[in-house]
Amino acid sequence: MAETRKSAKPARVSEVLAVYLQRAGLAERVAQAGVIAEWAAIVGPDVAPVAAAEAVTPDGVLLVRVRSSAWANELSLMAHQIIARVNAGRTTGRIERIRWLVGA
Repeated sequence: MAETRKSAKPARVSEVLAVYLQRAGLAERVAQAGVIAEWAAIVGPDVAPVAAAEAVTPDGVLLVRVRSSAWANELSLMAHQIIARVNAGRTTGRIERIRWLVGA
């Protein structure tokens, strides 16, 4: 029978998952995807109802669906500030730019 090695103390699932994601090369993508869940809090109650984060490309482009071209234009003028808020405190999973998609 093969011997199994036990660690001194149990590891937290979050720690084990973080190590696995890092080893699998997925930590950066998971961090980027976290932006989608945080979107409403990042942009606030005025923008969240008219703009929804949909996806993040591997090269750091955040795809955001907006209600109209007027909103796309308005938000594109604010893109640098929004990107700064998205990336605040992040060391991995940073967003490089935003692509505004108009329509439902």
